[in-house]
Amino acid sequence: MRSSVLSGRRRVLVTTAVTVLVTTAGLVAGALPAAAATVTYTALGDSYSSGVGTRTYISDGTSCQRSTYAYPELDASSLGATLTFAACGGAKVADVLNTQLGSLNASTTYVTVSVGGNDAGFSDVIQQCALPWPWTCESQIASAEAFITNTLPGRLDQLYTAIRTKAPAAKVVVVGYPRLFNVSDCQSLARISPSEQSELNGGADLLDNTMHTRATAHGFGFVDPRTAFTGHAICDSTEWINGLSNPTSESYHPNRTGHSSGYAPLVKAALLA
Repeated sequence: MRSSVLSGRRRVLVTTAVTVLVTTAGLVAGALPAAAATVTYTALGDSYSSGVGTRTYISDGTSCQRSTYAYPELDASSLGATLTFAACGGAKVADVLNTQLGSLNASTTYVTVSVGGNDAGFSDVIQQCALPWPWTCESQIASAEAFITNTLPGRLDQLYTAIRTKAPAAKVVVVGYPRLFNVSDCQSLARISPSEQSELNGGADLLDNTMHTRATAHGFGFVDPRTAFTGHAICDSTEWINGLSNPTSESYHPNRTGHSSGYAPLVKAALLA
């Protein structure tokens, strides 16, 4: 009888000890902070994302002209994110779709994309505008605007759908383009008249509005840089955009201040919204 009682007491003591150990372990585990998830950011797009215009480029074996002064690098550092810098100077929608989406997956945190200007041929249009009189560029601007209205939306839809499919949980932000000109006579060297500057600015407005509409339709954020860049266009007292430059590839692109003071804060705010 005594042996049976002692055995029962031992079982109670053992059970109690196990319960205390399990409870203590749970409390300790609960007190430890959870491991921070890795924040990943993929920057897609063209020269306005890669950093063409900042004068200094990463030696990465490509001709993409990616820069440490571009807003993706600045924002990745500020956000503590691991950056996949896929944006490439000269990229069109098809280039982004076919060559830049490889890093996207279910764990991707942030995605930015700026593309569409090269599809519309704005680089060629500006070159035409810069030709001396009697050459003009009104018809080229009209053709670019017709493309933006009739063809570009379908291309953007295809790209945005692919981004969402590959990165279903990511915060995706489409990044627009600024107006380049302050509509003055200061572009005499480039021979772009005030009326042509005004029309080119109107083309930028149409492009941004089209991108914004398609981004919203896909549930993406949109960064509209036009207000921030007002007063900082080519020929303004504090330029955030290069005018005619040497080499010419630097022309009509945001400079370092355009990325650090213009794009970077706008894009970061949109990613965190």
